[in-house]
Amino acid sequence: MSIRTGDQAASFSLPAAPGEPIDVGAHIGRDRVVLLFFPLAFSSVCTDEMCRMRDDWSAWSRLDAKVFGICIDSPFVTAKFRAELDLPFPILSDFNREVARTYDALHDDLHGLKDVTKRAVFVIDETGQVVYDWVSDDPGAMPDLAAVREAVGASL
Repeated sequence: MSIRTGDQAASFSLPAAPGEPIDVGAHIGRDRVVLLFFPLAFSSVCTDEMCRMRDDWSAWSRLDAKVFGICIDSPFVTAKFRAELDLPFPILSDFNREVARTYDALHDDLHGLKDVTKRAVFVIDETGQVVYDWVSDDPGAMPDLAAVREAVGASL
């Protein structure tokens, strides 16, 4: 299954920390939602991407979007990653790769690692429709965050 622009977003819940699930589905169809899939916490490019979001958080706050980072690391790692970077949005553990598989955002093989999350962005409007998607096979590619903000703003 592949979800792209024009499709209805899939509803899901994932843990942000051990025993702390976040129901993203409760926001889909109600709020503007940004899903930021990234390969691995604490890797240099992923850290840079999440820090860019944090450092420009006032712009995201003005858009009143619910932002969620998603990677395949365990909930122990995602909680530590969020805390160490002082991120103002949750980092969710898709350890079982169910959500990344639904959004077709998994590498078959990334430098010998199987089923690692691709770097991808999905913007979902208040109706639950995906209004922007960007999925990269290049783990070093950085999403155009200005274009993502523009897509969120266009759904106002």
